[in-house]
Amino acid sequence: MGLNLLALGTNRLPSLIRAVALQGVALGVMPLLMEYETLNWRVAAVALATIAGKGLVIPALLRRAMRAASIDREIEPFIGFVSSLLLGAGGTIAAVAFARALPLLPEHAGTLLVPGAIASILTGFILLIGRVKAISQVCGYLILENGIYLFGLLLIHSTPLLVESGILLDVTVGVFIIGIIVDRIQRAFDSLDTRKLTTLRE
Repeated sequence: MGLNLLALGTNRLPSLIRAVALQGVALGVMPLLMEYETLNWRVAAVALATIAGKGLVIPALLRRAMRAASIDREIEPFIGFVSSLLLGAGGTIAAVAFARALPLLPEHAGTLLVPGAIASILTGFILLIGRVKAISQVCGYLILENGIYLFGLLLIHSTPLLVESGILLDVTVGVFIIGIIVDRIQRAFDSLDTRKLTTLRE
């Protein structure tokens, strides 16, 4: 949740990508910590794939796109950085309060899995809606997906491989599609500013 606030408060794309990468590594390690007593190779494989994909490969691709576009800052977002941070902080507090009212299992009631998942989803939506640069919006999508991944961890005892591999496949396909879109925007407009899409005509 702290990395969510860091992502909302920074205007530097390298810092945003770094926050997404650190969050991906943390999420990859969580199944190992939750299942350390009964760890099996399937959970370990999904955890390692998550760390590699979310923490290394996808951030590296985002850095490459950032260098190719010669941008490193979000200058004029739709929602200002202070406003985004305040929305994120308010959403985090609301997520904690809302999670306490949910009828969770005893082993989940005392954890931050559900508040963290809700807060990450809200953070992803704020970045998707409030940012202009396509790379920032991709990071918003990744953080939103991280929230869905956290929800999936609630089912790790019952269907670990199905849940985690399904989510990992979803984010991989999504990032490839977004990568194609980012490349097309860059080729067509020589910029990753999504506001330029309003100039398209039939």
